[in-house]
Amino acid sequence: MTSIRPTHIPQANSPTSSLTASSSSVSDARKEKTWKAAQDFEAMAINEMLSPMFETEGDANGGVFGGGIGEKQFKPMLINEFAKNMQKAGGLGLAPAIYQKMLELQEKK
Repeated sequence: MTSIRPTHIPQANSPTSSLTASSSSVSDARKEKTWKAAQDFEAMAINEMLSPMFETEGDANGGVFGGGIGEKQFKPMLINEFAKNMQKAGGLGLAPAIYQKMLELQEKK
């Protein structure tokens, strides 16, 4: 069985891509923090989209993993990890746009 891998998208994986070429007044350390914040925001957005899917999943059978207090406590963590991994794999493409806008706003200061 062959696997299909997504193509590499440099701007979605690195703040040192062409997106940063125009922003010279922002330090490299600030760019790294800004990129991380943009990635975290995208992961949070994915988390918010996934959460409703898990609210009703498996209710008739006691939950995804059989129900109980443990599932109630750990399901949000599982969803958060799903979201982080989806973002790292390319996400929705929000991080580069958010990153660029945040850099523009920082340059105006």
